[in-house]
Amino acid sequence: MAGVEVRGFDAPDETRTPDKTKIDVVRIGGTTVARMTFEPGWRWSECVKPVAGTESCQARHIGVLQAGRMHAVHEDGTEQDIGPGEAYVIEPGHDAWVVGDERLVGYEFEHKAAEEYGRS
Repeated sequence: MAGVEVRGFDAPDETRTPDKTKIDVVRIGGTTVARMTFEPGWRWSECVKPVAGTESCQARHIGVLQAGRMHAVHEDGTEQDIGPGEAYVIEPGHDAWVVGDERLVGYEFEHKAAEEYGRS
């Protein structure tokens, strides 16, 4: 492995496109990162649940939002708005949706979520 590696999201290794969702996946340095783009009206329980086949999102997410706003609700009762420039951890067992009319762009650093999220 090289001491420094650089990869751009303009040439991803894989792109997944569930409803109102675009996930660009880059594999680099033994890990996987993803750029997630969600259109206004996106909601996990409507757009990704049919692909995931679970009642709530079972992925653990670690990431940061670049643009847009998201609201996440966990089955333990906690909920939070997340906005541009904010880092987050969302544990398995949640629903989430885009807030407002702006496209959401975020980066996912949790290897397993980046590898599997939105895959049928």
